[in-house]
Amino acid sequence: MMTQTEFPYLGLKASTDPDQIAERLRCQPQVFEFFTTPADVTPAGVAHLRAMIAWVQQTTRRIVIHHPMSWHGGHVEIASDDAALQAFVEASTTALLQVARDTDTQLLLHGSYNEPAARIQAEFGSVAAGRAAVLAQLDHWRDVGGDRIMFENSISPTFPYTDPAFNAVLLAHHYRLAYDTSHTFIAAHGSNDVLAASLRQLAPAVVHYHLVDSQGLRHDSLPLGQGKIEWARVWPLLNPQATNIYEITLADQLDSTAQRESHAYLERIKQKAARS
Repeated sequence: MMTQTEFPYLGLKASTDPDQIAERLRCQPQVFEFFTTPADVTPAGVAHLRAMIAWVQQTTRRIVIHHPMSWHGGHVEIASDDAALQAFVEASTTALLQVARDTDTQLLLHGSYNEPAARIQAEFGSVAAGRAAVLAQLDHWRDVGGDRIMFENSISPTFPYTDPAFNAVLLAHHYRLAYDTSHTFIAAHGSNDVLAASLRQLAPAVVHYHLVDSQGLRHDSLPLGQGKIEWARVWPLLNPQATNIYEITLADQLDSTAQRESHAYLERIKQKAARS
């Protein structure tokens, strides 16, 4: 069983590119997350992903597969009136769930991304209807994926973690949640109070964290300590039974220094809290 003493983990992220994976593995991560693209869910891509998972599993057992973020130049919205996009979501999620089952790993699926309110209104008629459409999809994948699937929050109004009433609905649906700290902070317009309340409310359902800083204005994916998130407040509110990675934008995909320095930063926060 995972414990407060172990958490947070050195969690690193990479694509399925062998050079990126080799660089991460030299750092001996305790958690590894694969960033995938549509190319990774073709038959050849799935075979390559399986081989890369087997390689990582030689040293790292806690592995998350991140469902593709983009498709044909746009974000992959799981609730959409685009039939072709819906077909891609169905096929890709089904394929990656099978990989997760076969390899004893986890699949992360986004509830939404950053669809603007005007688009939501045009497509669904209202934000409430858009949320209902997202929940219907998440219910389906919860039932299909069981303990192999988790759902990540977004900046979009259709799947944020900033609304206590909506959070209560998510808890009632018994979802396994992935929590991106920066997404909540941005959706909360830079409010650490909203972030803290959200972390506290949803902690029992969170199984995986994307720990990342932000200025709270846009999707900037900053190293911890370089944004405006108050990590000394955040740290005690995290669920120590979850896993985590540091989802930091890298200037060079073959150099994970910013991810590793973020882990060192949070370790210092943890140690200071333990002494107080």
